[in-house]
Amino acid sequence: MSVAIAVVSQNLRDQPKAEQLAERLKLPLSESSAGFDFLLTYTEARLELQKTNSKIGGVYADFVSGKVGHRFRYGGGRGQLIAKAVGLKNGKTPSILDLTAGLGRDGFVLASMGCEVTMVERSPIVAALLRDGLERVVAVPEIMEVIERASLLEQEGVNYLQSLTEGGRPDVCYLDPMYPHSKKSALPGKEMMLFREVVGEDQDTEELLDAAREAARGRVVVKRPRKAPPLGHPEPDFQITGKSTRYDIYLSTENP
Repeated sequence: MSVAIAVVSQNLRDQPKAEQLAERLKLPLSESSAGFDFLLTYTEARLELQKTNSKIGGVYADFVSGKVGHRFRYGGGRGQLIAKAVGLKNGKTPSILDLTAGLGRDGFVLASMGCEVTMVERSPIVAALLRDGLERVVAVPEIMEVIERASLLEQEGVNYLQSLTEGGRPDVCYLDPMYPHSKKSALPGKEMMLFREVVGEDQDTEELLDAAREAARGRVVVKRPRKAPPLGHPEPDFQITGKSTRYDIYLSTENP
């Protein structure tokens, strides 16, 4: 199902950025929401994805405030489960290839722990939101130091993996595919709801996992809901499980 999306600026300051974004994404530039299902809107504060005629708030990338900012300042550092999942330990800080970057939360957390992180996002719309979030941290020195360890590529994950040279292979490939939709589960968060409509489901996660296992020097980490089945076959080598989230770890045969 296709949806109609337009780019809008609520202020004259961001009008040039809105024009450039509309041209790059090949989307119409509009002054109103009429006739569109979604808007990529430059508000006074940031770029947001908004659903028209809906009470759902906008979705945006934010590394300074909210949950991400709080997690950065008080989240427990290398004691977090994600740190254990990627193999962070004293004297070992692996390079990370985040193949399903989304709005960059996990990539940012890993960069805050000292990892060099390459974030790959295939959706041009989600990548635009993430890029805007990264650009807005320039005024916050402690956050900027983290962002300098992260880079963003707008590309299909499988294609990027297949293009890697031997010297460009990461220590860890990290996957956080869109969680499977279940009629039995509660409604997903607003971000997931909007992304399902705009981006669609992840249809190639098993192919991406296979390609990641070929590329990673050390391991592949797949983030899953705690009770969800693993992706594909074979089974993961081991798992790290939290209250609502589970990390499935597939070790490389080169460096188990």
